[in-house]
Amino acid sequence: MRVALVSILSAGAGLALAAAGWSAPGLPPGFADNSPNAVPVDVELVLAVDVSYSMDPEEQALQREGYITGITSREFLSALRNGMHGKIAVTYFEWAGPYDQKIVVPWRLVDGPESADAFANEIARAPYRRASRTSISSALNFAKPLFDGSGYHGVRRVVDVSGDGANNSGPFVTIARDDVLSAGITINGLPIMLKRPNSFTMDIDNLDVYYEDCVIGGPGAFVVPIREREQFKEATRTKLVLEVAGRSPPQRAIPVQAKTPRISCTVGEQMWRDRWGN
Repeated sequence: MRVALVSILSAGAGLALAAAGWSAPGLPPGFADNSPNAVPVDVELVLAVDVSYSMDPEEQALQREGYITGITSREFLSALRNGMHGKIAVTYFEWAGPYDQKIVVPWRLVDGPESADAFANEIARAPYRRASRTSISSALNFAKPLFDGSGYHGVRRVVDVSGDGANNSGPFVTIARDDVLSAGITINGLPIMLKRPNSFTMDIDNLDVYYEDCVIGGPGAFVVPIREREQFKEATRTKLVLEVAGRSPPQRAIPVQAKTPRISCTVGEQMWRDRWGN
């Protein structure tokens, strides 16, 4: 994976990027804000981080540390410098059940080592918490309007979802996904696959396939799965670099979204009904 990062950076991260529609506060999706108050950036990035009970404390710590070290890494800062504007806007929120989303770090401009360190320190200072259920769909619904109030004009808009389980509550995940994609927003995924599937915690096999077919989408969307604890920092760094550079992993095993899902996109909801009867 480190070799892939080097090749991406050496190829040049400042790429010709197709502009996605951007929405300013109070404007419907697709209407760009041309006012001088809209700060131009390479990407507006929403980091949506799972804190459901299926994430044990060690996984939570590793997940958070991955973002902290990733956004301050040499590779990330190199990709940042090579961007069209040399800066991004980023916000970080935690999510669990349908009504549990909390912004940990509001929108911040990251344009170099000092602002990257400041953003990382804000994440590090936040207390840890855990909550019940896993609603990826509600996390996506929460993320979408965040762009309208960002105050930035991004060439691209991206939601970065990390989690260790399938959607098991709230709206169906494909409905939420398609609504986000309709606004010109790309969704990338970081499925965490460290444990053997456990019926009690409603884990599923092939969570990476679930993310590929049911969660991600949009131009250049990709999944970076984590299967070993030792992969956390490098996988998170890789994903952040790719998002800043506007690239997908060099080798992709599948199309962005399979026309016919290889796994049921309602598997999480069905498991919840089988267990609790509602």
